[in-house]
Amino acid sequence: MARLVNFYPVGIQTFENIREGNYLYVDKTKYVIDFRQKKMKYIFLSRPRRFGKSLFASTLHAYFAGKKELFDGLAIADYEKEWVKYPVLHFDMSGAKHMDKSHLERYLSDVLDDQEAVFGYKSEKVDPNIRLKDLVKKANEQTGQKVVIIIDEYDAPLLDVVHEKENLQPLRQMMQNFFSPVKLLDPYLEFVFITGITKFSQLSIFSELNNLDNISMYDQYSAICGISLTELTTTMRPDVEALGESLGMTYEQCVEELRRYYDGYHFSEHSEDVFNPFSLIKALNNQKIAPYWFGSGTPSYLVKALQKYHVGVMDIEKDSCDVDDFDVSPEQMTSALPLLYQSGYLTIKKFNPILHRYTLGYPNKEVKIGMLKSLAPNYLSPISYDNSSVVGDSPKTNR
Repeated sequence: MARLVNFYPVGIQTFENIREGNYLYVDKTKYVIDFRQKKMKYIFLSRPRRFGKSLFASTLHAYFAGKKELFDGLAIADYEKEWVKYPVLHFDMSGAKHMDKSHLERYLSDVLDDQEAVFGYKSEKVDPNIRLKDLVKKANEQTGQKVVIIIDEYDAPLLDVVHEKENLQPLRQMMQNFFSPVKLLDPYLEFVFITGITKFSQLSIFSELNNLDNISMYDQYSAICGISLTELTTTMRPDVEALGESLGMTYEQCVEELRRYYDGYHFSEHSEDVFNPFSLIKALNNQKIAPYWFGSGTPSYLVKALQKYHVGVMDIEKDSCDVDDFDVSPEQMTSALPLLYQSGYLTIKKFNPILHRYTLGYPNKEVKIGMLKSLAPNYLSPISYDNSSVVGDSPKTNR
């Protein structure tokens, strides 16, 4: 086996750990520069699971916390001159999955306890929204700086019950209530960044945050998470060369095989080609190109959506969606296609600007094989088909 060129951050989503541990890091700080140059303040980003949202959120945390030393050699080191240390409130909602109302209430209380402890006080209030409001004001008062709020995977408590109206309603109300002070706190806030897999509608979870700028499908942010083809063939070229050597391939052959397995994600009309970072890093670390993403688990909300909408095996790559379909929340969807896109199982293959419709398809071999072998037999509408013609690679689409 060839010598590994880098340490690979398998399962590590904390920017500070990656930088201090000398793990491979593909520089995404140009997007932070972009936010600051444009004076962007309220941002929402949707990407599939295990696609680097938490790492980018952690990068923002480190930047706003003024941890200058972690950014040596990165793009933002040449841009930022002041390195102001802002108070950062970072809420990771990924730990709130599979909870009922009382459990979620306790979880919010616990994360607020942790954030309050940073500023040395304990709130006597009970309601999470009031505690959040007081916490922002306390942090601003103690530091003399405006506050940064980062909410990672905000929709984690809601996704598993998205098709269950009775269970969804109380959880949605609680999360809506928790977010409700943010807009009113504008004078105290420097920056707000929220990530998730889906966008719940303006009529529900975001009704109090209708000033969010949803950058999820903007061309200029298509590679904000994941690894772009450009990044693979420049920053990561030595890693690909070493993998190719280990597998008995030329560099060009290795790039092509990595593209077939992990590339093909498009998050906007004119998106860069984006690789699944979870699978790509696993392949480099294991020195083996194989399906990894499906092995990390299939979300139950997706299984329920496939069952609810009776998705047919052969329909998935033939259908298309209106532009407006992507701005519909999961609880209002009439098709599984937008959810399959948001979850990373389908991607944009082409866009018709006249009809304002996206054609969707499997991004790559890894997802296609996993979908048809793992999900199709159990959850998709049964249909007679020739395995060789379906599982094989689809022809490349001109984009």
